[in-house]
Amino acid sequence: MTPTSEIVTQSNERNAMTPKRLISALLLLIPLAIGAQTPFDWQVGMTVNAGDSELAPYYIASNRGGTVTQQYSTLFNAAVMHNMDTTRRLSWGAGVELWAGWASSATYGLTPATLGVTHDTHPARVWVQQAWAEGKYRAVYVTLGAKRKGSALLNDDLSSGDLTRSANSRPMVGIGGGLIQFQSVPFTKDWLQISGELGYYKPCDDKWLENHYNYYNHFITTDWWYNYKNLYFRSHPGKPFVFTIGMQAACQFGGTNSTYMNGVLVNTVEQKADAEAFFKALIPNRGGSHGGDKAFYEGNHLGTWDVMLEYKFHNGAKLRGYCQSPWEDGSGIGLRNGFDGLWGLEYRAANSGWLTGAVVEYIDFTNQSGPIHWSPTDHEGTTLTTNVTGMDDYYNNYAFNGYHNRGMSIGSPMIKSPLYNTDGHLRFDHNAVRGFHAAIKGNLGSQWRYRAMGSWRKSWGSRVQPIANAITATSLMLEATYSPAQVPGLECGAQLAMDHGDLYGNNVGGLISVTYHGNFTLGK
Repeated sequence: MTPTSEIVTQSNERNAMTPKRLISALLLLIPLAIGAQTPFDWQVGMTVNAGDSELAPYYIASNRGGTVTQQYSTLFNAAVMHNMDTTRRLSWGAGVELWAGWASSATYGLTPATLGVTHDTHPARVWVQQAWAEGKYRAVYVTLGAKRKGSALLNDDLSSGDLTRSANSRPMVGIGGGLIQFQSVPFTKDWLQISGELGYYKPCDDKWLENHYNYYNHFITTDWWYNYKNLYFRSHPGKPFVFTIGMQAACQFGGTNSTYMNGVLVNTVEQKADAEAFFKALIPNRGGSHGGDKAFYEGNHLGTWDVMLEYKFHNGAKLRGYCQSPWEDGSGIGLRNGFDGLWGLEYRAANSGWLTGAVVEYIDFTNQSGPIHWSPTDHEGTTLTTNVTGMDDYYNNYAFNGYHNRGMSIGSPMIKSPLYNTDGHLRFDHNAVRGFHAAIKGNLGSQWRYRAMGSWRKSWGSRVQPIANAITATSLMLEATYSPAQVPGLECGAQLAMDHGDLYGNNVGGLISVTYHGNFTLGK
């Protein structure tokens, strides 16, 4: 751990890309590309943003894979990839995406200085955003490395974000696999299809946590592991009505949990990450290293029940209604958390035009199975034997900093990410939230596209630390993209975003980007 007396202006250097790692990542593609003709896609780009607050506005930072977060930045990116051919029985894919550039610092720590140490920190100057290799045989695939994945059901381009796994944070490094697409269950004649995924990953965010923690209250958990899985069933996709139902589940486990009080380390717990812990991340059970794990379930388990109903119009357009119901324990799995969840309606046009897609969503995190949690096992000698499983405290946990990677929520961005906690608190301070989100996109001619988003939310703090007076945030974003016909592959984009209210403050920011796409073929 970094003592408070030694915290100075820092970057995430431990997670930065060294020349050796860069060469190794690029060499990953060479042996895979030898042989028959192999097509590759590539792109290079530049992104510049600026604003009047220390951190980027909500809609500029959200659902961008954690790449743009600061008040000012000038970033360059380059990627090369070969995508799997899902129509072939045996296929492979691989890719590397690198980012480099400059981003401004933000000040973190307890203020005034008499309460703690403040320090400036900024993202790494060079990092690997993605580096993966994968293969499939028939319907089964395996992916090794770090590859960006978003929601399994929702539209990441328009939705506020999936409650379990959105496109909001950096990809993690690990191994995962599952069914490449929905597959028909034998003997059902396509009337029942199944899809599933399972993976274990490392966020590699230790340096970010150490640079942003205030070392004066609560705890910091580093070197942790992440397990993700989903299982979905859907009806015949060729019929007008298509029904999908399933569950997502995630778990944070392992790592070193260190508690500080007034800048002094007072307790350290090495949480297990052995074979047994990996199994308990997959199938929850008791018996971990942390005191709470012995009484309850090892690791931080959470997820959603997901339901979607889609109707296809005669012209090919689609209308989707969906709900994601969050859970943190048995009460949430049993749907004893009221109206909590993400409720949405999405329209997808059949043809290109001024409106190609639209989304309206309502999010509610205010029930959380009730305001009280009581377990006799927490209070030795108590005569009260009744269990009350409330106060779910979504995205927070007694042994982990919160459900985020480098400060950006792995789940819904609508729940204010710890990145914005400049007091150095690594948890979600505003998860008792209710709000709305709406977005549309379309084409304005053959060379111009647009996207517009807006949201409003009201926060009552968290279940553990409610605030006396609720605060709100109104966020807006307008985006335009120009793809000149004279230069195929070139895209120029611009965004203007703003926040208003006490949750994010009053701020305005803008972003411009230039990206060039191309392709080439290796082999004979």
